Amino acid sequence: MTHTYLIALGGNMRHARYGGPGKVLASAIDALDSLGSVRAFSRIIGSAAIGPSQRRFANAALVLAADIAPDRLLAGLKKIERNFGKRGGQRWSARVLDLDIILWSGGIWASPGLSIPHTCFRERGFVLGLAAEIAPDWRDPISSLSVRQLNARLTKPRPIPSGRLR
Repeated sequence: MTHTYLIALGGNMRHARYGGPGKVLASAIDALDSLGSVRAFSRIIGSAAIGPSQRRFANAALVLAADIAPDRLLAGLKKIERNFGKRGGQRWSARVLDLDIILWSGGIWASPGLSIPHTCFRERGFVLGLAAEIAPDWRDPISSLSVRQLNARLTKPRPIPSGRLR
């Protein structure tokens, strides 16, 4: 059975062979094709780091069709990360390549080490904005909102509260 996955890509370190973070992400597409078929790929953007890393990140998103279950896909993603030079260490630290499963066509998945939908994707503009480019109508199985709607909620301008100082 073929499943469809929304994958977030990120990185903020150079790779000796591929170059800067943007080129690493572009090169990762070929590696991801080994796990299935890349159906759509967003543009690559820069974003501020979350956590202790001081380097800006390159981010992208893609839609992958694959004949494997989420846990097997995760194992494949971790292998690709290692092949690009990711090592274990501090969470949110600098890395050459980070690959996360955000959504999948099967709805909700929960197992040790993997939760789909990704637990933080609704609060990350760099994920939602890119996902909205390539999969705007994909619905979050928890909220039933589309990626486009989640992105609009996150990026909607909000007025500054007008309260009196006392």
